[in-house]
Amino acid sequence: MELSSEDSLRIHVLLNQDLQAIRIDESRMIIYALSEKGEAKIVLNPNCRDDRYLKIVKELISSKVLGSPGGYPVFLRRWTRMGQARDESLGRLLQLGEPEAIIAVVHASGLTDELARRAWWAMPTAENARCMLQKEAVVQSTIGIELAEFLIEFLPFEDEAKDIIDSVRLILQGQLISDDLRQNLWQRGQRKNAFLVGFLFTEADTLPLEKDPHPALADYQSKLVTLIGKGNPVAYQLQRLLDAPGQAFLSTVNTVLKKPANQDVVIALLNAIHDYFSLLKLLSKKEDDILLIMKTASALIEKKSSASLVEVLDALPESSNMLHALLVLSGISEQIVNPVFSRSDAIGTLMRRKLEPVFEPLRQQIKLLATNI
Repeated sequence: MELSSEDSLRIHVLLNQDLQAIRIDESRMIIYALSEKGEAKIVLNPNCRDDRYLKIVKELISSKVLGSPGGYPVFLRRWTRMGQARDESLGRLLQLGEPEAIIAVVHASGLTDELARRAWWAMPTAENARCMLQKEAVVQSTIGIELAEFLIEFLPFEDEAKDIIDSVRLILQGQLISDDLRQNLWQRGQRKNAFLVGFLFTEADTLPLEKDPHPALADYQSKLVTLIGKGNPVAYQLQRLLDAPGQAFLSTVNTVLKKPANQDVVIALLNAIHDYFSLLKLLSKKEDDILLIMKTASALIEKKSSASLVEVLDALPESSNMLHALLVLSGISEQIVNPVFSRSDAIGTLMRRKLEPVFEPLRQQIKLLATNI
């Protein structure tokens, strides 16, 4: 079986041009192509079943792009969604007209802003937009702004909390959106706290929430500044938490803890906490028991096994309870809910009830470091 003579001629002419990307609308049997001159399209005239005809079309395109008419499926297996596609081949992948090839490109570590523009033309989906906004080159480009605008418009249609969190987290990068849009996203977070988790990842120190510094900061400030000047990470983290942005962070964490909708929100929240304390390595091992984390933190203080911790304790002996809470929070990760989630897939009220033995000690640690909670 061969292509109709008309289609064969037009496709050959198309493929002899300097193409940037190809997109195939299989339901309408149309080939779209992007070049420096703009867009072109070919309306196919199949002379057999559509699926069989499309297979022949793709073999012809693959033959031109890769030099092998039947090599496309074998070739594609080398390209995964793990970002392993070779940089020099990314442009050719976009010329195949295959969704999986485009996905390989958007996941590639060598993705550039120009390749992102072509990939977005070829397959404009929320998943691809999120993937491409993980690349700094894309965030700093005009296509990054376009991707962010798309994700904002698509947010009302997102069903999964994880997708909402990831979209908000990525949208907030750099200068992708205006201050007004940022404030709008924050307000939406008052109704759906998955939005707030996205803020905790990207804007942990610049949340749009006004809080006063902890009253203790006025007494601790001068000694903490001296220790911070010596490179003490414990002093830095304590000062960071007690200052106004840290109080806003803790308040937002507490807000989400009150009513997480499902397991995705819980896991993302705990990972956001873990990221916030990533500078501290005193509790490097991830534990699945918060009571064990609290016990380990107590032991660290009692044994004075960390020089940076001892320096703060010696300078501010009255801060031991705060330092204990700080150490506990630094040991928090999604591991602490594994014992619950491994036995239950509950969501909503039932999930929150099952998590109370984990969340209540966590809330108590936050109260030791924050006011008005």
